[in-house]
Amino acid sequence: MPARRNFLRVALTLCVALAGATAPAVGAEPAAAKAADVEVRYKTAKVGDLDIFYREAGPKDAPAILLLHGFPTSSQMFRNLIPALGDKYRVIAPDYPGYGHSSMPSHDKFKYTFDNLANVIDEFTAQVGLTKYALYVQDYGAPIGYRLASKHPERISAIVVQNGNAYEEGIDNDFWKPVKEYWAAPESKEKRDALRALLTYDATKWQYTEGAKDLELVSPDGAAEDQFLLDRPGNDEIQLDMFLSYGSNPPLYPGWQEYFRKHQPPMLIAWGKNDKIFPAAGAEPYKRDLKTLEFHLLDAGHFALETNGDEIAALMREFLGKHVGSK
Repeated sequence: MPARRNFLRVALTLCVALAGATAPAVGAEPAAAKAADVEVRYKTAKVGDLDIFYREAGPKDAPAILLLHGFPTSSQMFRNLIPALGDKYRVIAPDYPGYGHSSMPSHDKFKYTFDNLANVIDEFTAQVGLTKYALYVQDYGAPIGYRLASKHPERISAIVVQNGNAYEEGIDNDFWKPVKEYWAAPESKEKRDALRALLTYDATKWQYTEGAKDLELVSPDGAAEDQFLLDRPGNDEIQLDMFLSYGSNPPLYPGWQEYFRKHQPPMLIAWGKNDKIFPAAGAEPYKRDLKTLEFHLLDAGHFALETNGDEIAALMREFLGKHVGSK
């Protein structure tokens, strides 16, 4: 009987290999099972007068990952990634003020700028005890995360970039033309109001679906939750202030690039190449400045986690295992 079992195991392995797949290791635990065992907690930290909502999973003494979301979403964009990493890492994903379930003071009482949001998240990391962490940055998460990294380079163990820009090439496209017109005329109500179309459900849904490899993989829940929160009274003015503040980022690009060159954080790029907001042209320049760089252009759009979440999680687990370690 033992000989027969060994024969069957060898035969099965050969069949799988001939089919172009890799046989799972004997006793290996499926990734889905690992995610199912991870407990995600929904918490709030006090930063000044602000309540900062965040999602957290994983062992407290494991290497930490700070997930920074983009527009028009919140930490909900990481709802599937967090449990996929939380078995080996302490994973924390906050909502910025004005986003998700964090405090949303009116824009005449709180200054909605990238500088200010970065300061809030910087203080938030202290509140939750993050002294060393890897960054995951997407969209707005990049200018917030790169402010943190430039200010505290000793705290950054690695960076994962998913459609997050740090180069002029990344915003040299049609999407940014009306936004740049607003930067050039910040007092213009006409230029400001022209951007209100970006706050509609059609625009939010477009961000999720445009460039997706398979629309049946895109859950409608993400866009619906984002739009519900965008439609809160006063949130439109917050978002328009942030569009204006995005103009403060390009002047900082040279400093961020110098940070990359000087400190050489290990970087994984997992970029949706079909993104019409931050296209692959913005990913390529990272190659100029980073020596330890793993570069992947994925068949995905702006919210690559919606369609390629398992792929990104697998890339991260391998990359972080090499450069950060794990629990």
